[in-house]
Amino acid sequence: MRLVQFKDRSGARRVAASEDGRILRVLAGVTRTYDLALAAARGNASLESAAKAKIGPETVSYDEVVDEHRLLPPLDHPDLYRCLITGTGLSHLGSAAARDSMHAKLQKDESELTDSMKMFKWGMEGGKPGTGKIGTAPEWFYKGDGRCVVAPEQELELPAYALDGGEEVEIVGLYLIGDRGEVLRVGFALGNEYADHVMERQNYLYLAHSKLRQCSFGPELLIGALPASVNGRARLTRNGKEIWAEDWLSGETNMCHSIGNLEHHHFKYRDFRQPGDMHVHYFGAATGSFTKKIETKVGDVFEIHAAPFGRPLRNTLGAAREKDNLVTIRAL
Repeated sequence: MRLVQFKDRSGARRVAASEDGRILRVLAGVTRTYDLALAAARGNASLESAAKAKIGPETVSYDEVVDEHRLLPPLDHPDLYRCLITGTGLSHLGSAAARDSMHAKLQKDESELTDSMKMFKWGMEGGKPGTGKIGTAPEWFYKGDGRCVVAPEQELELPAYALDGGEEVEIVGLYLIGDRGEVLRVGFALGNEYADHVMERQNYLYLAHSKLRQCSFGPELLIGALPASVNGRARLTRNGKEIWAEDWLSGETNMCHSIGNLEHHHFKYRDFRQPGDMHVHYFGAATGSFTKKIETKVGDVFEIHAAPFGRPLRNTLGAAREKDNLVTIRAL
């Protein structure tokens, strides 16, 4: 089952089930997936059963919602400051050729490996520890709070201080923290983690800076288990013409970490288990136009698709909203 959040033409929030990608079946009396999910947890029910019980006779054209830019992220928090956006990297095996190359490099003595290669090696060796066991910790980074989330079909801003604005094709896990501090996985969605790859490549220690950008996920929330293998396609268009496209793989079959291991190493921190909070966690990228030395431009459209997630995630690269002026600090 897949859920979508959107605004109707009066501006009121709605939640609906997406079935065939053309018609949205509205959930009666539900204005926010967040509320529905917490109510399901409190009633010891599944989110899917709670959603099915709310499906009414009202339907809406999915095309009209998309064309009129009325989509919302499929899960959001009423208080944007209580939504934490984070992610992990070096979690995917990549293509077969890249994998073979990677394995060859890993035959070297570990003292000769870069920090990135060492972390990948540790993931290959201990990222899937098995049921009930704790595996190797992955790379982890912070992106921001709910204010940095951009809805599907909306613009991702290219800040004036940025050197690049490139897509990161990923799957995201969406979570709420229950009343007793328990971690509740609401579902999964397509994600564009969006980062500054030129800045990151200047120096590995710029990675943290390069991630402090907007992001997007959706438009649909996939409820239930993530397929073991997810096959999708990503593309970049400019002035209506495709300038880059590539198939991408995700799911545990194509990863060196299990989803459970990535989740554990995020939520093991007590501060990340505060009742009522929401978490958006990006699971890492396996491809991107920046790997083919594509330089994005304002107006380019990022599109990410994978069949299990329904409609594609699309965002346009937008111009900076403010100049890169020196920030003035006032002493108190």
